[in-house]
Amino acid sequence: FFIIIYSASHHLCSAPILLILLLLHPNIAWRSAISAAQKPEMILASTILPRRALSRLGPVASRSLTSSSGAGAASASSSSSSSPPRAGTRTNRARQPNRRRGRLPYSTSTSPSASVAQLVKQLRESTGAPMMECKRALSSPEVDGDVARAKEWLRKHGSAKASSKVAGREALEGLVGMRIVESADGRGRAASLAKVASETDFASRSEVFSRFVQEVADAAAAVADCAEAVDDVPGFVSSARNDDGKALSESLDDAILAIRENLRVDSVSVMRASSPDSVFGGYVHGRASPAATCGTSASIVEVEVTSEKGGDAAREAAKKLAMHVVAAKPLYLNPESVPGDVVRKEKEIFAEKMKGGNKPPEILEKIVSGQMRKFYEGVCLTEQAHMVEEGNPKVSKVLSGLGLEVKAFRLMGMDKSSST
Repeated sequence: FFIIIYSASHHLCSAPILLILLLLHPNIAWRSAISAAQKPEMILASTILPRRALSRLGPVASRSLTSSSGAGAASASSSSSSSPPRAGTRTNRARQPNRRRGRLPYSTSTSPSASVAQLVKQLRESTGAPMMECKRALSSPEVDGDVARAKEWLRKHGSAKASSKVAGREALEGLVGMRIVESADGRGRAASLAKVASETDFASRSEVFSRFVQEVADAAAAVADCAEAVDDVPGFVSSARNDDGKALSESLDDAILAIRENLRVDSVSVMRASSPDSVFGGYVHGRASPAATCGTSASIVEVEVTSEKGGDAAREAAKKLAMHVVAAKPLYLNPESVPGDVVRKEKEIFAEKMKGGNKPPEILEKIVSGQMRKFYEGVCLTEQAHMVEEGNPKVSKVLSGLGLEVKAFRLMGMDKSSST
């Protein structure tokens, strides 16, 4: 009766329920009163409601009540300890290990999948191949997880497969690479331009593609002594090597494997210094990467120092002239370099225009000469107005004032009309 009075006065449970339980079974009433004193709502789950009634409450409510009942029973069993039951429960709960995801805390063990992921990452960074290709290469029986063997496997299987898929596709985008080799005194020794085509502009702006274009330009400059070596472009790609000794054909296969597009070395041009006093100047328009000297178009100009005052200004003048070449797109160096058949054809066109004018022949000749002069100003570098210098003076006049003479130039761009 003391338990009934205590529970009812503290609103732990209803007195009639405990009175009925006391009459039916004193032990059940005693345990229920203790549980109610710790957590009042548990008396319903532990003694009164049968399991059939709990099932009607739904699975969530059943689990909640059942788990709470278990917690109350555990608290009751530990009520004889010196510390309060709720504090003890929290302490025990805090000491339990972290069993989330089936792992203990502070575990430093490395799973096999983590090591495989590291190998795949290493192979992707060194080859640029897709992740699934790298996984397939590392899981091959002949590779057995070795990165070096995986690289060979990708060259044999991945590159050949990628090349066969992209072969025949139209490649109209790309970049032009440039390389200038100078001697210790700053004089020009050799220079090269290389044009590599891709299918999309997005691929041509990637680091892998820019790096390959630069490798082609560097390899071309290394063989500038033999200009015939670059006339056969496929033969040059198969025989030339980059600075690391790797064949350009292998570098091309690796780039195709990484980019998954049809890549093609379209053209290569080299220049060799015609004089010990020559200086090369170059300019790249639309540069794609700061790590590579390549862009949408590029030009190289060779100027010769003809007087002492031209030594200091030669490099800067050559660079400005290269910028002018990219902008003006000249076809010939000077009027003397224009082919004779081109000159005759232009004169015939101008003479045909003058027919029927009833003008004396000597007047017609002067008119044709004036028309040819305008023609040379449009297609000859030395006769053009310098687009970079202030006031746009004639190129030949600017160079003569600096003690310089232009000897040759090269222009290459993705537009076919800009390759000279």
